[in-house]
Amino acid sequence: MAGKTYAGARLRRLREERRMSQAQLARVLGISPSYLNQMEHDSRPLTVPVLLRLTEAFGVDPGFFSERDTTRLVADLREALTQELAESRVSPADLADVAGRMPAVAQVLLDLARRNQLLSERLAGATDARERDRTTALSPHEEMRDFFYRRQNYLHDTDVAAERLAGELGIRPGEVLGALTARLADTHGVRLAAQAGDQLHRYDDMTRTLHLSTHLRPGQRAFRMATQLALLEHGEDLDRQAAEDFPTGSPTHALARIGAAHYFAAALILPYTAFHAAAEEFRYDIERLTDRYGLGYETVCHRLSTLQRPRLRGVPFSFVRVDRAGNMSKRQSATGFHFSRAGGTCPLWNVYEAFAAPGRIHLQVAEMPDGQRYLWTARAVTRHRGGWGEPGKTYAIGLGCEIRHAHRLVYSDGLDLANDSAVTAIGMGCRVCERLECPQRAAPPLGRSLRIDQNSSTFVPYPVTDPS
Repeated sequence: MAGKTYAGARLRRLREERRMSQAQLARVLGISPSYLNQMEHDSRPLTVPVLLRLTEAFGVDPGFFSERDTTRLVADLREALTQELAESRVSPADLADVAGRMPAVAQVLLDLARRNQLLSERLAGATDARERDRTTALSPHEEMRDFFYRRQNYLHDTDVAAERLAGELGIRPGEVLGALTARLADTHGVRLAAQAGDQLHRYDDMTRTLHLSTHLRPGQRAFRMATQLALLEHGEDLDRQAAEDFPTGSPTHALARIGAAHYFAAALILPYTAFHAAAEEFRYDIERLTDRYGLGYETVCHRLSTLQRPRLRGVPFSFVRVDRAGNMSKRQSATGFHFSRAGGTCPLWNVYEAFAAPGRIHLQVAEMPDGQRYLWTARAVTRHRGGWGEPGKTYAIGLGCEIRHAHRLVYSDGLDLANDSAVTAIGMGCRVCERLECPQRAAPPLGRSLRIDQNSSTFVPYPVTDPS
């Protein structure tokens, strides 16, 4: 680690999560309790030897203690408090300090800001329901995203249970459907039936019949079958997982339960240890992995974004699925990459370029306003429900990692990752982007006054006045 790292709040949180006293953790780390106390209160920096012992003892990624861990929280604060920041003397550096030293306090500020925003919108009646869903934190689907984000897109107990079941069933590439069919029938008396129409699947508990659409490909059939198996065999575990964050019976609890079941299904058909080994062997070549496992591009990308098991971590990816209009229907991250809630993403992001050449993987070295760089892969995928003339769905699937991990990916071969001229400067979305001189800006920046002059014009669409 470069420089000194003060991470007292994170160190204290790690200790409290493990239900350890300062004396107990000090013994594990081989330091005195008073020295640990000083580190927890940021009187002393976190040293490299201590960091290595923490990593070995608890399987904690060193990034847990780095400033990058606060990137998402700081960005959320700046987005939610844009107007307040413009009217006060609080600087972005102050926010970063709060997020780094007191993340729990920063989260409370964020929650209060979003509740205030929602209350103001409802009182004013100026925002329609669709805009509210996109900009507030109270949407069940937004809460679902945060449910996975808080866990770094990895559910340890669920993943381990799924891998254990995969070993019991003998799950292997090319034999998944047979193993799942036998388990459903022999253990649960569930039979499979084909169905036409718009529904992809439907489970009838009375007749113990799982109806699967005739339009599903083998990999999609396997995923639906594995999801049903998760609900039948691990329903109580899924309930407990969802109840950690949401009250039982609420829409968010139901969504979290389904999300955890989907996670179980992916971990069952792509068992962690074997899939991680294949990913490392192929250097995260997505197309080789889809060929090996007979699954879709999106399924493999999503599973790659969950490889965060302690002591056997894969590359920490951010995963996103967008349509041509820029709507994000999926977004998960094992890193600090920030997805804006304010509506819209950066038009310079290569996920949109993917629509111009479907089926081809597009690469981009992108830099966020905070200077953090990422290697992004993007590819457009299309799904059709039926024959000629039937409506289909087209998405771009993006998978990105911090540039420090890029050498582990086959996609970095031939790229000059140190060449600044090959880097594309992107932002979190035009409304909250700090790049005021961007000619591609589609909306004026929040909290800034526009410079309006009838006698002049600029290449930048929304020039702003200099801050006073």
